[in-house]
Amino acid sequence: MEKVIINNRYDFVYLFDVQDGNPNGDPDAGNMPRIDPETGHGLVTDVCLKRKIRNYVEIAASTEQIDRETNKIFIKEGAILNNTIAEEYDATGKESKEAARTRMCANYYDVRTFGAVMSTGDKEKNAGQVRGAVQLTFARSISPIVANEHTITRMAVATVEESKKQKGDNRTMGRKATVPYALYRTHGFISSHLAKDTGFSEEDLNLFWQALEKMFDFDRSAARGLMAARRLIIFKHSSALGNAPAHELIERVCITQRDCSSPARRFEDFEIVINQDKLPEGIEIINKI
Repeated sequence: MEKVIINNRYDFVYLFDVQDGNPNGDPDAGNMPRIDPETGHGLVTDVCLKRKIRNYVEIAASTEQIDRETNKIFIKEGAILNNTIAEEYDATGKESKEAARTRMCANYYDVRTFGAVMSTGDKEKNAGQVRGAVQLTFARSISPIVANEHTITRMAVATVEESKKQKGDNRTMGRKATVPYALYRTHGFISSHLAKDTGFSEEDLNLFWQALEKMFDFDRSAARGLMAARRLIIFKHSSALGNAPAHELIERVCITQRDCSSPARRFEDFEIVINQDKLPEGIEIINKI
């Protein structure tokens, strides 16, 4: 069954929150939660969000909810990318960079969605570069955050040598960083023009929305125990080129803290208003979550 390539432009606002967890540790700051040092607002990188989307798609493919062959993941843990590129290049049987690029887009969900640089290996066996149909911004917290660092204790040691140094006391100390609560906002943009180039289809789009809605349920860890998708507000354009500037649409979503006299500790502490007054012709607002 031939896939239907998307023929509409989309802009969207995505909200998610964290409670007593670390949504995105910064390796340059001892894995503390990422923060804008000038404003104190929390940050989550686009790369972090894409990782969770990739993981969800990989899980969905493993459970056969979606086609495995056309929804493989290129950027995944432990992958040797140049080997994958060479294998797909050889599989075309054409010794052509363009053919390899087309095959990568057809078989790898994240390549046709987010794009990829596939010219990093053998000069003769590469698949060029792909600019993905979907682009995400960094997520930024609505209110400034306070990153807490906690001392934790493990009642064991890893080696006999450590046990001897501890003189029979097997307790070891560690550190853990958390954000008490934060609501994050990120923006996304989907281009039908780039979708035609990569083969990003309506089926792919529905899977992308599904991933945004459910991905945190498959990303639990000691550091991210309570994260949840809260709102997904989509602006669908009736045309491929779009009917209004993206910034004007996303600015229609206004989020404010109801009571600034005390720190926010739950999603209900924020008010979300979508301004639908004089909405540009050809724009449809879709609330997915």
